Amino acid sequence: MVGVAHSQLYNNIPTKLMTTFKTNHISSDITVIGAGGAGIMAALQAAMHGFKVICVTKVHPLRSHTVAAKGGINAALGNVTKDDWRWHIYDTIKGSDWLADQDAVEFMCKNAPEAIRELEKIGVPFSRGDNGKIYQRIYGGQSADFGKGEHVYRACAVADRTGHAILQTLYQAALKHNVKFIENNFALDLLMDDGVCKGFTSIDMDAGVINIFSSAYTIIATGGYGQIYKTNTSSSICTGDGNAMVLRAGLPLQDMEFVQFHPTGLYSSGFLITEAARGEGAYLVNSLGEKFMEKYAPRYGDLASRDVIARAMAMEVKEGRGVGPKKDHLLLKLSHLDKEILQKKLPEVLELVRKFASVDAAKDAIPVAPSVHYSMGGIPTNTNAEVVDMKGGVVPGLMAIGEAACVSVHGANRLGCNSLLDLIVFGKAAADEIKEKQLLGEIPQKTSASRTAIDAALIGLNNLMDMKGDIRPSMLLSGMKEAMSLHAGVFRDENELAVCEGKIRELFAMLDRLDIKEKGLIWNNSLIEALELQNMLMQAIATVVSAKNRKESRGSHYRNDYPGRDDENASVHSLVTIDRKGNEVYNTRQVRLFAGNSEMQPLLPQERSY
Repeated sequence: MVGVAHSQLYNNIPTKLMTTFKTNHISSDITVIGAGGAGIMAALQAAMHGFKVICVTKVHPLRSHTVAAKGGINAALGNVTKDDWRWHIYDTIKGSDWLADQDAVEFMCKNAPEAIRELEKIGVPFSRGDNGKIYQRIYGGQSADFGKGEHVYRACAVADRTGHAILQTLYQAALKHNVKFIENNFALDLLMDDGVCKGFTSIDMDAGVINIFSSAYTIIATGGYGQIYKTNTSSSICTGDGNAMVLRAGLPLQDMEFVQFHPTGLYSSGFLITEAARGEGAYLVNSLGEKFMEKYAPRYGDLASRDVIARAMAMEVKEGRGVGPKKDHLLLKLSHLDKEILQKKLPEVLELVRKFASVDAAKDAIPVAPSVHYSMGGIPTNTNAEVVDMKGGVVPGLMAIGEAACVSVHGANRLGCNSLLDLIVFGKAAADEIKEKQLLGEIPQKTSASRTAIDAALIGLNNLMDMKGDIRPSMLLSGMKEAMSLHAGVFRDENELAVCEGKIRELFAMLDRLDIKEKGLIWNNSLIEALELQNMLMQAIATVVSAKNRKESRGSHYRNDYPGRDDENASVHSLVTIDRKGNEVYNTRQVRLFAGNSEMQPLLPQERSY
């Protein structure tokens, strides 16, 4: 596979909207949208397979949200305590509240040790134990012997900067293998011809032109959409752009109701206080000084799963045991830990709380509250990272990986330190699948998208640029965040979700009244803000619609009006499409148990306690 000359792609025949915007045509074998851990891993592995790879990103790669992943990456190495990848599978499926696809979980956990060895070979500077092996720490919800044993040390770490170290190392390796990075490009829409993805369009914010990317494979790795909530641990760039591109292409998103709240977001700002702190011995207390998690999770305590702890914290506040003038948050104590441990293993926690909360964590407790952290839902894929449609059919030429994707290995609640593992395992799987298809002669033919497809991918931008409304994007943005946080948070019910949906749809209808005064494309921040707002509102609708339709409580999705888990009727994935007008189509798909050639028997739902 080689690049195609621009003149061969379009024969210099402009479409109607290509004459409206100055365009630039770029061709490659594989184009990755997003340059976080998943995107760069896929790009690197594909380049090592001999493909011409372009990685397109709206920020510099080292500003991707992967840098915020602090605590570690799971793998059953057994460097500190005995471990087994089968135990890792059990903990992951239990953590998912039995909604994860078990064949996908098996694929991820079984390949985890090899993924760590791959990262080590590339150069990730893992912390080391006294025995010289990769350091591993305890993380929440993980244990030995299929939940019967004690906590296992499974999270491989680089102090508390694991994501940053992995991203930096992968980026350097990708440059070495000639991956081309095109920065400051905002992805707009997929180029779809008769159900086949031919590429996508983007705004080159430096040059002020529309880039039209053509490739045999487009890999979406654009991360999550945590910015739809007011208080979150996400970077400002986490607006789910790839998810919205998929929706506008008429394809579904999966399990959007499952939004994880991290228990220890720094109070008032939401910044992440890594779970690694509790893994090293930190614990939560209420206004009475009680270690309250022992009431809610007698066995695991502060190392229970994240959804369990977040709900426990909400209950403590609701029952009047919160701290502060408003009694609306709780405290995380690290001061009892040895200062050498804090400096060596949690240096970023100390620095973060000192800068943003004026707290010396070695002496005083840290004010914390649950903060939106991770989206379990996203673009549905199979274990080869290929995007699948509403009926389960593969979409030719299109893949998705990382937090943008829903394979689903996280189900209703992600196990801590499985996010970085997801990026690495399925980033590599995407590249390997394309190589396999090349060997079998099954790669989609790389041809130019039709002029109709190009116009369809530019019509939204054209309409937005033509608007002469009276509303600034920031006004709708704050309304969306407020509605999602107030009515679709840790606890939900039919009435609250109905109120939330009404408000979100009202805001969505007001998109036609946006005021974009600046009409150029060069660093038009108002335009980018509007585009991100459109993307987020589509996902907010998808989240609320899915939450409304799941009439049970499971994992991160807790319904006060349906407090129990309904295994008989609701052991299904949610699928929802949202079109440009906000219209929805909702469907479900059965959760997959282990495949026929699996080394394990299906893990059937059971009571989930910690």
